[in-house]
Amino acid sequence: MSAAHLLRHSRKLRSLQNAVGCENLSLVRHYSSGSGSFIAKENGVGKRTRGTRFSQHNQPAKEPETFSLGVNGSCTWRRTSNSLTPSAASWLNGSLSCGQVVSARPFSSSADLPPHQEIGMPSLSPTMTEGNIAKWLKKEGDKVSPGEVLCEVETDKATVEMECMEEGYLAKIIQGDGAKEIKVGEVIAITVEEEGDIEKFKDYKPSSSAEPVAPAESKAQPEPSQPKVDEKKLTQAPDAKALKIEEASQSGDRIFASPLARKLAEDNNVPLSSVKGTGPDGRILKADIEDYLAKGGTREAFAAPGLGYIDIPNAQIRKVTANRLLTSKQTIPHYYLTVDARVDKLVKLRGELNPLQDASGGKKISINDLVIKAAALALRKVPQCNSSWMNDFIRQYHNVNINVAVQTEHGLFVPVIRDADKKGLGTIAEEVKQLAQKARDNSLKPADYEGGTFTVSNLGGPFGIKQFCAIINPPQSAILAIGSAEKRVIPGSADGQYEFGSFMSATLSCDHRVIDGAIGAEFLKAFKGYMENPTSMLL
Repeated sequence: MSAAHLLRHSRKLRSLQNAVGCENLSLVRHYSSGSGSFIAKENGVGKRTRGTRFSQHNQPAKEPETFSLGVNGSCTWRRTSNSLTPSAASWLNGSLSCGQVVSARPFSSSADLPPHQEIGMPSLSPTMTEGNIAKWLKKEGDKVSPGEVLCEVETDKATVEMECMEEGYLAKIIQGDGAKEIKVGEVIAITVEEEGDIEKFKDYKPSSSAEPVAPAESKAQPEPSQPKVDEKKLTQAPDAKALKIEEASQSGDRIFASPLARKLAEDNNVPLSSVKGTGPDGRILKADIEDYLAKGGTREAFAAPGLGYIDIPNAQIRKVTANRLLTSKQTIPHYYLTVDARVDKLVKLRGELNPLQDASGGKKISINDLVIKAAALALRKVPQCNSSWMNDFIRQYHNVNINVAVQTEHGLFVPVIRDADKKGLGTIAEEVKQLAQKARDNSLKPADYEGGTFTVSNLGGPFGIKQFCAIINPPQSAILAIGSAEKRVIPGSADGQYEFGSFMSATLSCDHRVIDGAIGAEFLKAFKGYMENPTSMLL
């Protein structure tokens, strides 16, 4: 790529004349296969800005080429076959601010690939490692601007809109609608600066999208038929299932497959002997397994003969919920405390407040809203329960943010009511209903469920469950499980007299690393006090 071509196609370099001052700054652009960033040098110290990985292109060696670029001064550059480096630079009157050095643009050194940007799967939540494409809101060829929504991404907790960061044109969609289990950072689309460059990416396939662990497959050398002794020592003994899948079907020969392909085959019960590899020397790649499954390839059934069944694919939220709860039960020492609170006064107070809510146009207050408020105030009294285990220390939170468990057809969501101890019952009722509806619509944003310090799960009102023990939601240290209210016969004020009372069971699941038994009991005592004397919550 000539210097003139570089300057003509890069808005970034064309706009350098608008940059502001910084002493002794030189700008380096690399075209090596492992580099995709600017290096800014100030006073001899190099600083690397954000870049994007480039594809490697084999090119014949060329004689060094120099050209000059003036931005309120002059700079001489020398280009070799693999990189573009400055041979001399002097910036008069200062020409670039260190804070204004722009991000790198992934230019291709191949003549048939104009300047372009690879858009990777973003990390949209702290626990996200992979995501799914729900649907694209832009199509190939559309012009995109900063702030416009490109697509909807299904994360481990919700469906989130992905916005465009730079102006350009959507040249190629690599992962289409419904694409599943895309690793964070894996390329999902290509954008270009010029509309005329769109057609050149019609058949474009990034080298990293087909096989993320490409370095293991870059060599066409076949592996030895007998594994080395050192490799045997480093690898674990495979289980029976893995041995069954990797078993060769032709004359006892070993089947060559990438680690990712073996993992995908194992997860889907696909025998490798049934898949034809398209990699070097017939090596089976991840794409080969995906093609096999897409064409209706059969999976080995591990069900007993004669049983009728259906395999239901797990949604992303289901997988994450399963992994997090399994980790919670395996790593957190749970213990449980249960208390029964008489709620006659609570029910009476709710009956008095709801007509006032109706008159003012507010949402009706539910028993669960009162439970959330009572739990928040109890946490303020006993802040040790509003904490997290951090290995070397216990983190005690100043904010009381209550997560509320909401079951939907998409899975279990836990939207958060922030600073619940400081909010009125009407505000809590409004927020709970809004967040519950967003959860059912699968439209929660990360801000709607992140940052909780304590969780309330209520199976009593909706389902009539009398009492249950909930699993702690990491990194929190406790969760409160609420059962249904039931009428009981209790002794009256005089001998021989009896009366009816409504009682509700509440079970606190505690992390014993953080909350000792007496502390958990103190919390339930405070919670019971607010439930049995609800007017104290209004003070």
